[in-house]
Amino acid sequence: MKQTIPICMPDLSLRPFRLSVEKAMSFPPNVLYRVWIEQFDFWFAEPGSVLMKGEVNTVFYFETAFAGNRHPHYGRFLRLVPDQLVELTWLTGSDGTKGAETVVTVELKKVEDGTVLQLNHAGFPDEESRDKHEQAWPLVLAQLEDRLTKFFHS
Repeated sequence: MKQTIPICMPDLSLRPFRLSVEKAMSFPPNVLYRVWIEQFDFWFAEPGSVLMKGEVNTVFYFETAFAGNRHPHYGRFLRLVPDQLVELTWLTGSDGTKGAETVVTVELKKVEDGTVLQLNHAGFPDEESRDKHEQAWPLVLAQLEDRLTKFFHS
């Protein structure tokens, strides 16, 4: 299988703030891979707001909504290894990455009873942005697990 090379990797050298979150889930890697590349509206985005092809060098857009406000998210896929890795840029407004093109890398490691999801998010412009995401990602991953649990056990 030929690997597609991203058009241009973001330069994170002037934005050294990063975070890492790990979560064990009782779902196989192929299920988690799929929700990251083509089903954001199943677990994270507002239904009907997702524009996403799930291929390297393609862009995506989606919105989340909370506290009565809409929060647009933009990015592009950088690397994809089926059932193992999703890497994408992540760009949000003043309440998120402050317009900085950050990089989210999701590694999926198969374990006996599911998958260990390792999420690394790099390139924040400051500690405040990193800290907000460091608090949010565990909640987002818990929401993903909850949605999948309800879907597979209903």
